[in-house]
Amino acid sequence: MSQLSGTATESAATQALAQARAAAQAASSRESERILAGIGLVVLAVACFATLDTATKISTASVPILMGVWFRYAFQAVATTAVLLPLRGTALLRTAHPRYQALRGALLLGSSLFAFMSLRYMPLAEFTSIVLIAPLVITLLAATTLKEHVSPLRWTLVAGGFAGTLVILRPGGGAFSWAILLPIGLVMTNAWFQVLTSKLAQTENPLTMHFYTGWVGTLLASLAVPFAWTALPSWHWWALLCLMGLMGTVGHFMLILAYQRAPASTLTPYLYAQIAFAMLGGWLMFSHVPDVVSLVGMAMIAVCGAAGAWLTVRERRVPIEPAES
Repeated sequence: MSQLSGTATESAATQALAQARAAAQAASSRESERILAGIGLVVLAVACFATLDTATKISTASVPILMGVWFRYAFQAVATTAVLLPLRGTALLRTAHPRYQALRGALLLGSSLFAFMSLRYMPLAEFTSIVLIAPLVITLLAATTLKEHVSPLRWTLVAGGFAGTLVILRPGGGAFSWAILLPIGLVMTNAWFQVLTSKLAQTENPLTMHFYTGWVGTLLASLAVPFAWTALPSWHWWALLCLMGLMGTVGHFMLILAYQRAPASTLTPYLYAQIAFAMLGGWLMFSHVPDVVSLVGMAMIAVCGAAGAWLTVRERRVPIEPAES
């Protein structure tokens, strides 16, 4: 009798262990699916941002920069309000730091102005690569302004990223011009935007932050757009402006969904797929292919930037957002 009881107990334990293993495997499978979905959403998001930049470069031929920037933010503000306000109600408006929200929105608006001006003069792939050194600039700001400890490895990555930038810019060579200063201005404003984002993200809802970004940009741009408004020669330009607004809004929503599904440290390196999409857009729309020297610089920035961004989110547990116009 005791032998039968022992056998039954052993069988029950084996069955429980098998069930636990099956449950663990199912949970692991679900987690893997969520991570893969997050990676897919990030890749789609940066494809949207590359499309936005491509459309922006096309628009600079006929659309005044201030008008283009205003339309891009107005579209985001209206679309975000239409989608999120019914879902979250007045909770969407609730923020503990309205001044920081306003400053964050103003910084992103400044980044957009630099981006629009940069894209008028620079090829897409080179522009995107230079902009993506922002995580490395954040490291520099963390050490010099925020007095944070920066490891030797991160300093090495910063040096490598800036070396890649110099390879693309080639100071003293034919590729260098005053227009190169525009994406540098974008990188600096975007880096401060990221620093402020990391501070606000500790207490603020990301959807609320996205909501205020759109409306602050719209209101500030509205102060200047009457002086830049012009009649566009064709409805095609209005369609292009709508595409820009749509790509910016959809790209941000995809990023939010991605960070809900996977850790930022896993997703951040995939943000650099934007360089490949920018190269594709430049080739398809402008027949531009970067030369070998520029490709080497882009690779240096992508490797150092992705590694630096990965270390940043691992140490601070906050996401790095891609820079976009």
